Amino acid sequence: MSEQDAVEIETASGRVSGLRAEDHVRFLGIPYAAAPVGELRFAAPRPPAPWTGVRAAHAFGPTAPKPPLGGRLGEIVSDPDVEGPDCLNLNVWTPDPAESGLPVLVWIHGGGFTTGSSAVPSYDGATFARDGVVCVSLNYRLGVYGFGYLPDAPAPANRGLLDQIAALRWVQDNIAAFGGDPGRVTVAGESAGAMSILALMSRDDGLFHRAIVQSGTAHLGQTPQDAAKVLKHVADELKVEPTARALGGVDTDALLAAQNLVSGNISVSPNKAKYGESTMAACGLAFMPVVDGDVLPRRPIDALADGAGSTVELLMGTTTEEFRLFVLTQPLLVNLDSKIMYNAHLAAYSVPSGTWDEYAKGGSATYPRAKAYDVACAVFTERMFRIPTYRIAEARARVDAAPTHLYEFGWRSRVAPNDRQVGVGACHSLDLPFAWDTLDLADSQKFTGPNPPQALADTLHRAWADFAQGADVPWAAYDTDNRPVMAYAHDNDDTAHHVVQDPRGSERKWWDGHPATA
Repeated sequence: MSEQDAVEIETASGRVSGLRAEDHVRFLGIPYAAAPVGELRFAAPRPPAPWTGVRAAHAFGPTAPKPPLGGRLGEIVSDPDVEGPDCLNLNVWTPDPAESGLPVLVWIHGGGFTTGSSAVPSYDGATFARDGVVCVSLNYRLGVYGFGYLPDAPAPANRGLLDQIAALRWVQDNIAAFGGDPGRVTVAGESAGAMSILALMSRDDGLFHRAIVQSGTAHLGQTPQDAAKVLKHVADELKVEPTARALGGVDTDALLAAQNLVSGNISVSPNKAKYGESTMAACGLAFMPVVDGDVLPRRPIDALADGAGSTVELLMGTTTEEFRLFVLTQPLLVNLDSKIMYNAHLAAYSVPSGTWDEYAKGGSATYPRAKAYDVACAVFTERMFRIPTYRIAEARARVDAAPTHLYEFGWRSRVAPNDRQVGVGACHSLDLPFAWDTLDLADSQKFTGPNPPQALADTLHRAWADFAQGADVPWAAYDTDNRPVMAYAHDNDDTAHHVVQDPRGSERKWWDGHPATA
């Protein structure tokens, strides 16, 4: 590396060195908090120790402890591991640190609160820096370490959320040195990242100004009692007490293996009595934000309905067939051939009686519902993602909040991670390499298949970048009269992008008044 390749920036904790590329400068693995080890393992994040000299920020920092993403899902979704204790780190891609007042996009990754990291290849912030946006991505604690409920811990719950808040405060304090404007921060997240953003919005901390929420829900939030049930099952597998003191002495790999086993049981064999109703409300998640009355005072949807986060403008999206990712990669689920075989999931997820038969009548040639797994995926997509997304938009419209714009991503992948050779379709997370404009990566094409439509990526990425830059969204905000939703790749046509008024309205109405999605 020549001296001309290196760019140095002064941060609040010390000087860092990044690398210059053709159209951006990148700084990777900058600590925003101290390593969560020892007495800090189950504590709120603390500032990193200042350093002297220049810290090289040339490679991704350590990722949070997490189990491997195995099975058929691991064949198509990448989840790199970078070893080391300093997992509370972030990355910055800037068009030019000599600039000032540039818009900022902060990415919070998904992964069901147990997997994922900022080192996933498709989350390459260079694509946003190329378009004039300072892009930040971050790691946060996961699973038991980030979301396990431990009443005897220094921070009993929501340590992962506290990590995200610490990273956002780091952005406020430091991003100007990278050319960004701390008054122009957009947060973006998908799945658990999107759910995290909605939880953060419900707190009204004022750390961001716009938000992109992809495949999220504000309806989840474990009670402490139910979170304790899940944690006890993990501790029982390890034959220790369900306390921070006991779990802090358990080998990390052993803890992750027990966590993974319990998470798999909750996904495949749901049981309200065993794991709690608020756990089952998350449709397969074991760990999630806990409504502890402190970090998360209320369930996010209830706070948003009362006006929390009302100054934040929202761009929210779902994919047409979200749940195909979770069902079609699980041999125990994709091989269920009748409604009765899904009864345990329907009951545990509080799906209204008659929903299966109602959805079996729907579908289309493009989005079929001929098989039991097709119907299950359609029902669970509505229960977990689409209807909760609409409920957020409806609630914000009622309190005259900043505009909420909705879209749906309908392009289908033919990649088939199952013995039945059934494609994942327009499933959960498929939109991400399009939104990030990273379709050319081999990692992305494991998911999309060969020759994905670049023009669709150009369109969706442009929508995200424009939103981060503060541009007006070019379609109407959601309202309860017309219910406009931008359909990207409508009906699987990668060139068809237009607004649909109240898509699948009769199925939307089916859920009206149902407690699980109220």
